[in-house]
Amino acid sequence: MLVIGRQVGEVIVIGDDIRVMVVETREGVVRFGVDAPREVPVHRAEVYKRIKEGQQAKARGV
Repeated sequence: MLVIGRQVGEVIVIGDDIRVMVVETREGVVRFGVDAPREVPVHRAEVYKRIKEGQQAKARGV
């Protein structure tokens, strides 16, 4: 895992077309803005997990 320190307004670039910007920090919470092509799905980890579980259940015919 790469750990990078950033200030509000600074950007991390992933590949050629994904940008992650630190939008705000307040009371231990960091808000990010993610700019990615429409065809690249971007989800919080807990949402991604639910999507994958739903897809697996559907594949099993549940």
